[in-house]
Amino acid sequence: MAKAMIFFPSSGMPSLACVLLVVLLPFTAQAELQGLAEEEMAEIDGAGIGLVLENFKFSHGTDAPNAAGEQARIFRIAGIKSTDGRDVDITVNHLYISGSNSDYGQNLGPVNLGRLINPWRIDVVDGDGIGIPGKAVLELATSSKVAAGQGFDCLDPAAGAGSGTCASRPATAEYIGERADIGMQMNVAVGDDRSANINIHARSAVIDGSYLRLWGDNDRRQMVGQFKLNLYSPELSINACAQDGSSCGSRILMSNFALELAIGNQLQPVFFDVDGTGNFVLEVAAINPPAPGTIGPDGRRESSDTQAYDFYESYYTNPEFRSNLRIGNFSVSDRDFGSARIQGMLIQHLHIKTRDLAP
Repeated sequence: MAKAMIFFPSSGMPSLACVLLVVLLPFTAQAELQGLAEEEMAEIDGAGIGLVLENFKFSHGTDAPNAAGEQARIFRIAGIKSTDGRDVDITVNHLYISGSNSDYGQNLGPVNLGRLINPWRIDVVDGDGIGIPGKAVLELATSSKVAAGQGFDCLDPAAGAGSGTCASRPATAEYIGERADIGMQMNVAVGDDRSANINIHARSAVIDGSYLRLWGDNDRRQMVGQFKLNLYSPELSINACAQDGSSCGSRILMSNFALELAIGNQLQPVFFDVDGTGNFVLEVAAINPPAPGTIGPDGRRESSDTQAYDFYESYYTNPEFRSNLRIGNFSVSDRDFGSARIQGMLIQHLHIKTRDLAP
């Protein structure tokens, strides 16, 4: 049984104005709405919706063959053609979200997503406060990070309070925590040729500080946004197995995996569009700088146009604009390749476009 709590914060305080109890299995729902007096309504400032899922467990995949012996409950992407005209079929055989120690999705248990004191959020925020002036911004966000020493270490599955900046707690004997085991098994078929199953697993994963922000651009008449994905896991693994699971190849193991990916920002947002051929386009356009010649020859603010100098200073020094990847140890089977790090990567231009591969 999973319990979902949705509440509307008032003036920044987590008052429970609406509580929904959702029973996921079987798929039925019970809800109770409480009426509010005019005085209570006047105190609600429209701060958004907080979302907490307690005792949550999700599994979608191959556990129930149908009468014909076929795996009925799978997620499939079809309608794609290879360059030689063959049908391409992408099948997700298993997708799961579980509590800790799930043994790569074999022993599923409950986990909490979000906390009452730091929930996931669906909100419309004032763009003036986040560097997007004059815009109302739709924000979908996970639990926020906290000040150093007030939360938990993001990678250590046994971290204690006061050890880091993540609000999500590891599981202990007293509570199940907010760190999920997540994973997926999938394969790709091109015509009659089906690949081996590809398995991806993240243990005790934390995504605190992640968000998607969307707003409209008046000049280009497009939806634009910012995307920040934080993923911390003490173990991220990838391997391939035969379709019947009888044999598996070497496991790629990344320990102490930390990804902080930033795509788009208030100075250089990401644009979403569909072109005339029906293909999806994602673009981080080249930055639109101030007029040239406004930075002094000595590179100092005092000799430069202050607005132009502040623009470049913000763009090149703001850590929120940059992406980082840290891997404590990278190994393949029994061979270790040591640590790896990509630090301070700034996406200055990105253009991704889907294409129809049909002949």
